[in-house]
Amino acid sequence: MRWMKAAGRCLLALGLVLTACVSSNGPVAEGDGGGRGPLTLATAGDLTGYLGTVLAGWNRTHPGERVTLVELPDSADETHAQMVTDLRGGDRSRFDVLNIDVTWTAEFAAAGWVRPLDRSRFALRSFLRPVVDTATYEGRLYAVPYVTNAGLLLYRKDVLDKEGVPPPRTWAELERDAKTIAPKYGLEGYAGQFLPYEGLTVNAAEAVYSAGGTILGDEGDRVTVNSAAAREGIGFLARGVREGWIPKSALSYKEEESKQAFQDGRLLFLRNWSYAYAVASAPGSPVAGKIGAVRLPGPDGPGTSVLGGSDLAVNTHARHPDSAARLIAYLTSEAVQRQVLTLGALPPVRADLYEDPDLVKRFPYLPTLRSSVLTAVPRPKSPRYDQVSLVVQAVVHDAMTGHDTPRAAVGRLARELAAISPR
Repeated sequence: MRWMKAAGRCLLALGLVLTACVSSNGPVAEGDGGGRGPLTLATAGDLTGYLGTVLAGWNRTHPGERVTLVELPDSADETHAQMVTDLRGGDRSRFDVLNIDVTWTAEFAAAGWVRPLDRSRFALRSFLRPVVDTATYEGRLYAVPYVTNAGLLLYRKDVLDKEGVPPPRTWAELERDAKTIAPKYGLEGYAGQFLPYEGLTVNAAEAVYSAGGTILGDEGDRVTVNSAAAREGIGFLARGVREGWIPKSALSYKEEESKQAFQDGRLLFLRNWSYAYAVASAPGSPVAGKIGAVRLPGPDGPGTSVLGGSDLAVNTHARHPDSAARLIAYLTSEAVQRQVLTLGALPPVRADLYEDPDLVKRFPYLPTLRSSVLTAVPRPKSPRYDQVSLVVQAVVHDAMTGHDTPRAAVGRLARELAAISPR
């Protein structure tokens, strides 16, 4: 997703601006001692304007391991396409370290484009537990989590306080408040990211997971979506549009459009990532000081989010894999991860930062975000994830616009996903 790619680029900038060197011993990959020397790092285009300066800082302190930035297009789809084209070139590839969306790890690993990594080189036990799963494929580590995220339910705390009701914990409470409270204050009820793109795949997966269902088996080898739970989850989204507590305008929302609707004071409830809370709470925002955040609701209590974020991987044909591992260890060190949070207000992968009293005071959503991440799950793992996502978003959008019933949509999902299953 676009904002997540921008977040990854911002994190890289924040990490590299630090000049402390993090040492790392042992081989980068199983069976390869590696070596040290110059690197290239591939990421989506730098919208932040930080990367030139911060890479200069890294290069000053690591003169023998200078990093050259390779900027790809801002679009996640175009970045993915260009990385794949380059990686297919084998030892002619320009890239050593890759900043990849968490959903690409399985694809890149299955294709043999990225190296299995030696777990002992990275402080994985210090990470939030679920994030490591985004970097594995068939039981092996192929990347290192760099930034994480989980969906939150943002709400107008001032409005709910006036009504004397707590934030919703269940879908029924969310529907009730969106139908009855929102209109009293001239607000629309609930929105997420419902345009047919990756954001809708995320919202649909969260609805299915929250109802107790799944979409694919653990490694994408089985289609598991044909269930009552999946029908319940997709039915929740479709019912919202049909009954009007999800406005039809939300069918065109991505992250930024939905955040802006909430920040402008048009929504009572919003599903989004933690960045939306930070931006909407900033000085000058029309709703600053008026919002809260809780875990996503589910049928009978708090629901389940999917994990967002990006991972750092090493090209199979990297020129200097030991330096690549040192760079990744540096970017995921506690010092850099702290800067990721304090300078970027972006979710770090280090668990202890979420319980630091000073950080919690500065970022009050951290305990809720930690709880959401700890109960979150990855999106469906598949070497053909891009195709999986296209199917999910197209079918669920048809259900939300009334072209398919939830039952028909789930049956169609099962058939179309089976047709692209790798096994």
